[in-house]
Amino acid sequence: MTNEEILEGLKEVVKMVKPKIDLDGVTGNTLLVEELGLDSLTMILVVMALEAKFNIQIDPQIQPKTVNDVCEYIAGKLAA
Repeated sequence: MTNEEILEGLKEVVKMVKPKIDLDGVTGNTLLVEELGLDSLTMILVVMALEAKFNIQIDPQIQPKTVNDVCEYIAGKLAA
């Protein structure tokens, strides 16, 4: 799976959890909390949806800051 496919999957999940969010300008450097407004509850929902979408287990101890952090983590899990 390519990084672009992972990014698109992440965008789909965020849009599902926060339907009113505008994701048009989202890049790898987009900050999850500051720019997307993902609070702790929303992050839990995003993590659960990402686990289901990509069929992976996400370590609850990780603290991603950017979209790229999430994409790299998922890519690493898929490659393992």
